[in-house]
Amino acid sequence: MTCAIADGLMNVDLSLDDNTIRQSLLQAVLKWGRAYPNAGYGGKFRHFLVSDNPQPYNSFGNGSAMRVSAVGWIAGSLDEVLRLAQLSADISHNHFEGIKGAWATATAIFMARQKADKSQIKNYIEQQFGYDLSRDIEQIRTKYRLGASNPVACQVSVPDAMIGFLMGENFEDAIRTTISFGGDTDTTGAICGSIAEAYFGIPDELKNKVFDYLPDDLAQIVQNFAQRYQS
Repeated sequence: MTCAIADGLMNVDLSLDDNTIRQSLLQAVLKWGRAYPNAGYGGKFRHFLVSDNPQPYNSFGNGSAMRVSAVGWIAGSLDEVLRLAQLSADISHNHFEGIKGAWATATAIFMARQKADKSQIKNYIEQQFGYDLSRDIEQIRTKYRLGASNPVACQVSVPDAMIGFLMGENFEDAIRTTISFGGDTDTTGAICGSIAEAYFGIPDELKNKVFDYLPDDLAQIVQNFAQRYQS
């Protein structure tokens, strides 16, 4: 779905109206979701993908934040970050918390690209989106061990992933730290990794290894995106 959002944004004029951009994103999500139906989607999202008339379903699940990273690279301002992140989320995850998770993640990526330091990113995210990014690691791990939170909710996994990023010493360490918390680790790892990429960069050996796993059509989206926005 990260590739789908990137594809949808690359194939539309971002100066056009919101509905045109939303339709490009929706069509890309449906195209790639249907092409790869066994990618671990939640039940409601699977139903959304196969629907004849897919509609947003008020989800605050963390998929909106997991897939939003392209926005942080494409947007030219914080206002554009918020606009595009909301459009990418609300095709399915139109609950406020689902949109907020996408806003916050894309904002952190944008700020990292602009060379903000970790304290600036932390303070801005806390002030603008109300996430508590000051909790310690053991507090987070205990929460998941006790089952005291919904691990797939944006309002849970997004701040946890951001804490993992803030604690990380490099790209790999940030992801490993986040995964060590427990919970919905594929998603929190992806959210943390998307911010850590913009802040630290990705070591070449890890970047190259990804292409051993990616199918050719998805790899082409990644390469096209990198050439256009990350070169």
